[in-house]
Amino acid sequence: MQWTDRIRQVKIWLVVAAVLIAVASLLVSHLLVRDLQKEERAKMELWAQAMHKLQEADETTDLSLVINVIEGNNTIPVIVLDAAGHVNDYRNVDIEGDDAEERIAQYGQKMRKAGDYIKIEYGDSTDYQLVCYDESTMLKRLTQWPYVQLGIVMIFVVVAIFALLSSKRAEQNKVWVGLSKETAHQLGTPISSLMAWVEILKENYPDDELIPELDKDVKRLQLIAERFSKIGSLPEPVDASMNEVLEHVIDYMDRRTSQKVQITRHFPNHDVRVKMNASLFEWVIENLCKNAVDAMEGAGRIDLWLFEEDERVAVEVIDTGKGIKKKDVKNVFTPGFTTKKRGWGLGLSLARRIVEEYHKGRIFVKESELGKGTTFRIELRRN
Repeated sequence: MQWTDRIRQVKIWLVVAAVLIAVASLLVSHLLVRDLQKEERAKMELWAQAMHKLQEADETTDLSLVINVIEGNNTIPVIVLDAAGHVNDYRNVDIEGDDAEERIAQYGQKMRKAGDYIKIEYGDSTDYQLVCYDESTMLKRLTQWPYVQLGIVMIFVVVAIFALLSSKRAEQNKVWVGLSKETAHQLGTPISSLMAWVEILKENYPDDELIPELDKDVKRLQLIAERFSKIGSLPEPVDASMNEVLEHVIDYMDRRTSQKVQITRHFPNHDVRVKMNASLFEWVIENLCKNAVDAMEGAGRIDLWLFEEDERVAVEVIDTGKGIKKKDVKNVFTPGFTTKKRGWGLGLSLARRIVEEYHKGRIFVKESELGKGTTFRIELRRN
């Protein structure tokens, strides 16, 4: 549990660091763009003064500097409007076509409404020109570039995370397969030996009442080994009765739990058929029931519900145990996560693997309340 909390904290800090870097990048870019906007405003004020000088010049005025200033603007779009809103002049505006003049006038009015203009007055207050300007292409690109850059970085981060998760999942699959095969292999020899000893005991002590119970336990070990061998491969689901699977689990749990634990079944009157691997699915339900018994500390009630819905069959395991904390609900299926002192945290992870990968279904915590109990729900597609 501490390990999963530490991993969660590391993820949170990485996200916070990424957000801070993104904010810092946007802030620096914003400050740089603001300085360039001020610089372009100053250039346009100088350009407006040059236009004013050009309009008021006479034959003796030296216009070389004025013309140099006007001709020197090759980047900032400028449209000069008169008091009536007509276009007197424009520069660095790439608009062509039959309705170019109308569109240029509309562009100028758009600049005017945005407040990007400088007013040039000529004596009478009604006689003036508006030098309307827009941001240069370079400034627009610089304004948009941080967002493009962040988008590219986010794409790389998502791809990297996806690759890491895929690699981790593939590695976990290899561990599951290797562990399962090795466990099945190690159990095979002693189980075979035990089966032989049971047969010898049956021949020598045919009336002994304990030998049949011993035989059941050996067969149980054989079933466990079979399950591990199927985990190591990809078992083929076959048509089976969900009612029978749940009945087997109830019978098994009744013989191995306290009389203070009551297991109640809620099944339809008819047989519910589903394509599944019965042995592995029994393992999932057993795991949920065992966790429920542990959560109830040996006294309480477990309700097994079987539902038929439009396109799926659902099984719910409801207990009256101590419940799960809200912060732990999303971690209950994580390998290594456990609230038990002696638990390995692999049971529910294995259950999810069986349901989702082998049966193409889903398993999740439907609801849980501290002190009242937990409901696990499994959904499988109908035949």
